[in-house]
Amino acid sequence: MLDAIDSRLLAAIQANAMLTAQELGERLNLSPSQAARRRQRLEAEGFVTGYTARLAPAKIGLTVQAFVQVQMASHSPEVARGFASLIATCPEVISAWTLTGEADYLLRVWCADLTDLNRLIHHVLLPHPAVARVQSQIVMDQLKADAPLPT
Repeated sequence: MLDAIDSRLLAAIQANAMLTAQELGERLNLSPSQAARRRQRLEAEGFVTGYTARLAPAKIGLTVQAFVQVQMASHSPEVARGFASLIATCPEVISAWTLTGEADYLLRVWCADLTDLNRLIHHVLLPHPAVARVQSQIVMDQLKADAPLPT
C-alpha cells in the first residue's frame, strides 16, 4: 500500500524525474537518504517502471499527430501477434490499445507531415492481410498535454 508520503513522492517524480534526493527530501519533509530509500523501494516494487524525457515534436520535425482506428477482418491469435509485431516496428506509432467496439485497435501516431501519415496508412497498415479498415483522425490542437497519473 502507498501512504501519503509515497503518493506525494510519485507525484513529484512524475512532474520532474530529475529531482535529486535532496530536492525530494525538501518537498516531502524527509532527509535526503529517507527520500532516496523511498524512491528506490517504489522502483523495486514496480510502482515506477522507468524514466523518460519528453521531447517537443515540432523541434524534431513531427508536425502531424493522429489517432488511427484499425478494424481487423480476422481475429485469430496468430493475426493479432502479426499485427502487434507490425506496429512494434513502426516508430510513428507511439502507443497502441486494443478496444471493444467497432475498432479493434487505436493507434496514436506522430508523423512528419500528411504525406508521411498517408504512407503509414496506405503502405504499412492497409497492406497487412488481416486489416479490413483504417480510419484516422488528425489532431488539430491538444488541449491538455499528457498528464501524470493521479496518485
